[in-house]
Amino acid sequence: MKKLNSNLATAGIFVLGTGVASAMTNASGMATTVALMLQDEAAAESSKGFTQVLKEQFIQGGAGFMGIVLLCLILGLAVAIERIIYLNMASTNTSKLKQQVEDALASGGVEAAKEVCRNTKGPVASIYYQGLDRAGESVESAEKAVVAYGGVQMGQLEKNVSWLSLFIAIAPMLGFMGTVIGMIQAFQKISAVGNLSASLIAGDIQVALLTTVFGLITAIILQIFYNYIIAKIDSIVNDMEDSSISLIDMLVDHKK
Repeated sequence: MKKLNSNLATAGIFVLGTGVASAMTNASGMATTVALMLQDEAAAESSKGFTQVLKEQFIQGGAGFMGIVLLCLILGLAVAIERIIYLNMASTNTSKLKQQVEDALASGGVEAAKEVCRNTKGPVASIYYQGLDRAGESVESAEKAVVAYGGVQMGQLEKNVSWLSLFIAIAPMLGFMGTVIGMIQAFQKISAVGNLSASLIAGDIQVALLTTVFGLITAIILQIFYNYIIAKIDSIVNDMEDSSISLIDMLVDHKK
């Protein structure tokens, strides 16, 4: 009898050990499967490019405010590119132009100097031409013409720049408005349900934060272009002022 009980105990221990080993094997297999799934998800996320991730986040932000922010970015970039092209075309080698005008004025007179200005692009050459065109009257008339036409050229340089500053200002404002509206919708859901659940308001909060992020990104991009344009305008204006002084000095010397 004791031997039978001993055999039964041994068999029970064997069966129990086999079950535990099988359970541990199954658990290990499940853990391996979960780890592989997590690795696959991480690989899929890492394989997405920056553009794809940005596109997905933009779509999640909703078509309302995100579309308006995107419109601000497109219009702002259009204005910035147009101004950059215009300003680069308006840039002139003022030292070279000054020397050419001075040589033409000494050799061929005012008409030869005007011809040099006509064949040169840019606001500096235009100012030279207006001053030379009034040189036959008096130096004072030429100086007044240079000052007046300089103001006109400055207005041409700054054309549409105010629109760019407007887009820089309203893009983050639209993002903040989207954030406020998203938070209002989240609190409305909490009020309707009567309890606070993270899953209930997570979507609205995500949309609210995405609108702010894209609004700030738009403002940052346009601000970089705006600062470059302003610096370019200041450089051209400084060249115009220096050239105006040089022209008046040349006309005074030519009158002597």
